[in-house]
Amino acid sequence: MSYIVYLNGQYLPIEDAKISVLDRGFTFGDGVYEVIPVYKGHIFRMREHLERLNNSLDEVYIDRPYTLEQWQEILCKLVEKNSGKNTGNDLSLYMQVTRGISERDHAIDIATKQTVFAMCRPLPEYDRSAGISAIIEEDIRWKYCHIKAITLLPSVMLRHKARDAGATEAILVKDGYITEGAASNVFIVKNGIVKTPPKDGSLLPGITRDLVVELLTESGIPCEEVAIKETELKQADEIWITSSTWEIVPVISLDNNPVGTGRPGEVWQQASEIYQAFKTDMTNVV
Repeated sequence: MSYIVYLNGQYLPIEDAKISVLDRGFTFGDGVYEVIPVYKGHIFRMREHLERLNNSLDEVYIDRPYTLEQWQEILCKLVEKNSGKNTGNDLSLYMQVTRGISERDHAIDIATKQTVFAMCRPLPEYDRSAGISAIIEEDIRWKYCHIKAITLLPSVMLRHKARDAGATEAILVKDGYITEGAASNVFIVKNGIVKTPPKDGSLLPGITRDLVVELLTESGIPCEEVAIKETELKQADEIWITSSTWEIVPVISLDNNPVGTGRPGEVWQQASEIYQAFKTDMTNVV
């Protein structure tokens, strides 16, 4: 099915969207991106996602192409143009900004105007209550993981290792401590206390992660942002992963060993219900 995408000021069918082979996103992976869920036509936590996009742009020295208000107008129009093509699923909104076109030279000041691309796709449906399996892998990614860069080959390789092992996600370890998943943030539960690694350069400051911390705290469920050792992960009563598309998913098997009882835990059930209630409240979306 053809979808309408946004490319450099134009809305057009995806098969008509073209960029130069000299675009630095293609030759260098020189760009950043965002993924935002869209529920019932409403863009969820859009301002937080756009602020993170701007932070990533600033970190890699790419000028911001639009103001927050301009982004909002573009994205809302894109969702509207694709809502009639949706089969009933919610949407996943992808945005990408590259430095633009230049000869293949490392200098950044020779690039032309940024390339701005956005598209919508149906949001995959997950049976989160079934839980997933995960493996532990060394974190082989670059130092600045707080930047949501399009250079995702390490994460692709790590996710492939997980799939080869019959798992869904890889949970990453650096110097004996948990950082995040190949494409997610990580939470553990031990003795009723929820923990997640603190935000630093070793992990992406996830929008869903931050929201889960906020909602748990408001609900009186103990939640700490602290360093988590690999040994703590292996001994956890519950493990969750979070992302904008997965929301909150329980990990029931780690390296082929059951996590806790081998079933989604009670604290995850509470967190999931709180999150779903927040999500369905349309005052929380654009």
